[in-house]
Amino acid sequence: MKKNKIIAIQGDPLNTLNRTTDTTILLALEAQKRGYKIYYYETKNLTFLNGKIVSSCKEVVFFEKKKRFYSIKNLKTIDLSKVNFILMRQNPPFNMDYITATFLLEKISKKTRIINDPVSVRNMPEKLHSMEFLKLMPATIFTKDIDEIDKFMKKHKEIVIKPTHGYGGKNIIFLNKKLKRSKILNYINRHDQVMVQKFLPKIKLGDKRVFVIGGVIKGVIKRVPKRGSIISNIGQGGIPKKTTLTRQELKITKIVAKNLKKNKIVFAGIDLIAGYLTGDINITSPTGLKNYKDISGVNLAVDFWNYLEN
Repeated sequence: MKKNKIIAIQGDPLNTLNRTTDTTILLALEAQKRGYKIYYYETKNLTFLNGKIVSSCKEVVFFEKKKRFYSIKNLKTIDLSKVNFILMRQNPPFNMDYITATFLLEKISKKTRIINDPVSVRNMPEKLHSMEFLKLMPATIFTKDIDEIDKFMKKHKEIVIKPTHGYGGKNIIFLNKKLKRSKILNYINRHDQVMVQKFLPKIKLGDKRVFVIGGVIKGVIKRVPKRGSIISNIGQGGIPKKTTLTRQELKITKIVAKNLKKNKIVFAGIDLIAGYLTGDINITSPTGLKNYKDISGVNLAVDFWNYLEN
């Protein structure tokens, strides 16, 4: 173990974090309780210099109860190989900026524990990795070919289309009538590759987000879409509720969790609808721990740090 207890968090701008729902803040607060100093930076601050990966960082103290949830103590350039842990916590989109950051962090991944492992994050884009588990999912294709989408629509009648590298329930469209080719072509031009799935009507009852730490299922919440919506993500108005997993859902989650552990993924969120894996295997910056704590009283940030420190 390195002498100084330091973690670095690679995240979105601090002032954009939502204190009432943000998982990163919860993880940071628990790290502070354990005596870690926290340095916070964005991908734009990363530099490869003289064989080292350095970053200009803000030394941050987080507060649980104050109106302003953080305070910046000072600014410092840090050699990231010298910290104990780096948390990759910036939101997708999973674009070239994201990928470049994984290449830079990979250079120090033998010296510093990075969560999640940058090579695995790069090699397992969240929706595309679900191709390993097609038998557990509704009918799914990945494409940018409008004719393939048309055939899929004719076969399944009701479908959803999502950007392959999107996140947070954004830009999802539901189709149940004839394909408007011009509209879909515009959509593909905007988002490039898309994921197309048979629609599951039971989404109106909610989906389930399962939290996996170190390959072990630690908790689950249900997220119910607001009236008239098919989007359950909490950032899009979904309402978090207590729930449990059915036997089938437990079986599915264990299969995925085992695969994640084998691929060095420490922390993940797996999404299910009506006993199916939806194909969203969240490993870039899994969220929902704060909602889970609010509902259940259980703080999984404790489990997260227990796992890392052991």
